[in-house]
Amino acid sequence: MPAVHPRRRFVLAACMMATFTAAVEGTIVATAMPTIVAELNGAELYSWVFSAFLLTQAVTIPIYGRLADLYGRKRIFLVGSGLFLIGSALCGLANDITTLIVFRAVQGCGAGAVQPIAYTIVGDIYTPVERARIQGMLSAVFGVAAISGPLMGSILVHAGSWRFVFWINMPIVVAAMAMVSIFLRADAPSHRHRIDFGGAILLITGIGAVIIAADRWRQIGWSNVLLAFAIGAVSLIALVFHERRTQEPMLPASLWHSRIIIVGGLGALTVGVAIMSVTAFIPPFLQAAMGRTASVAGMVLGVLMVVWMLGSIVGGRTMVYLSYRTTGCAGAVMIMLGASLLLTLTSGSPIGQVVASVSVLAFGLGFCNTTWIVSVQTQVSFEQRGSATSAIMFMRFLGQALGAAIGGVILSFGFQFAAPEVAGALGGLLEHRSMGLSGVDLADMTAAASRAFRGVFVMTAVMGLATLALASRLPRGLSASSPARSTS
Repeated sequence: MPAVHPRRRFVLAACMMATFTAAVEGTIVATAMPTIVAELNGAELYSWVFSAFLLTQAVTIPIYGRLADLYGRKRIFLVGSGLFLIGSALCGLANDITTLIVFRAVQGCGAGAVQPIAYTIVGDIYTPVERARIQGMLSAVFGVAAISGPLMGSILVHAGSWRFVFWINMPIVVAAMAMVSIFLRADAPSHRHRIDFGGAILLITGIGAVIIAADRWRQIGWSNVLLAFAIGAVSLIALVFHERRTQEPMLPASLWHSRIIIVGGLGALTVGVAIMSVTAFIPPFLQAAMGRTASVAGMVLGVLMVVWMLGSIVGGRTMVYLSYRTTGCAGAVMIMLGASLLLTLTSGSPIGQVVASVSVLAFGLGFCNTTWIVSVQTQVSFEQRGSATSAIMFMRFLGQALGAAIGGVILSFGFQFAAPEVAGALGGLLEHRSMGLSGVDLADMTAAASRAFRGVFVMTAVMGLATLALASRLPRGLSASSPARSTS
């Protein structure tokens, strides 16, 4: 397909709209959940409303990427968007928490196509130099969704019904589908293909088991965690042998012969861990260790997302003039610097110091996130761009799941080491803060929280160092403005 598309501005607008709707579903529901649980009951299944969406989205991303290469971006984008649309409509009609979880899974299955295929379409219709700038803008949509989602959810719940939280996206999805149908040329395959159903089943089983073990370890117990990891490992090993014997494998081995794809995949993993170690743990750190309110924690998180957006945009523009290696290394250094600044925080640190630390780190995340997507898309053929883009996005999702799990383990052991006499120290500290508890107990618990969270920030710094090592493995001089060359 030619790099320059006649009506690509309309296609870009459709891709940004679709990406926003899928991204905002991870946050817009949060503020509505207390109301939803109050009406539908099932508080013990509260967290599964989020997990069902994120899990199904993650495990289907690689599958949709491969299908887009085989059957065309337009067709798979419309199928995934249609499934997301159906899931959204059904979520708003749910009459109990179990059916809501099932419908959220349907919605997630559609979202697994929307985001990676939108990125792939943009990679198809823009030249490498333009792609760096445009992909940075597309990455910034995630920040907009993260900031606006909770606000939109709160407004919809108070102004109408929690059901509108799921229905609000439907007109946007319909408009995006219409624009893609009208303005994007169909890229129909030249011959018939055979879907690798066996590979898809093994992939879903393997990835799903690993993510469940990493994300739900607190709820399912260590024996079930080990069982899930074992099932995941066996399924993924079986997948490797299966793919070697399949004519059109779900995960082509040739895709991983490129150094850039390997580096990009691992880099997306480390960045995903770093993202979650900040977004998931900065708010409780501010409340537990620094005694700040939830509104202050939300403000800091909002700053983080805004700066991440700016980093994505600036990083995309920078790599037009500098190499992918330089841009990626600069982002990794900023992640390390930001994590190091977080380690200097104390209970008495001013909020400006927190904002500055988080901003440096978030700017680096934006740089790296755009670098991996653009560098990989530039170095693969049109026939593999869907699979490559999806692989990078999936690795970031996996990194976020691992980041939440590993950070939780570090925090748990940190509290046990710092305050072994306090059971459930973090929850108790947050609760007693809100009750205005003061004195020696509060001081001891605050000190324990501060030490425990430092372990999480050390993990963030380590991820920055790993990202730096990976970015330094990118070829010298390779940039969006340089011609593609073999990197195997």
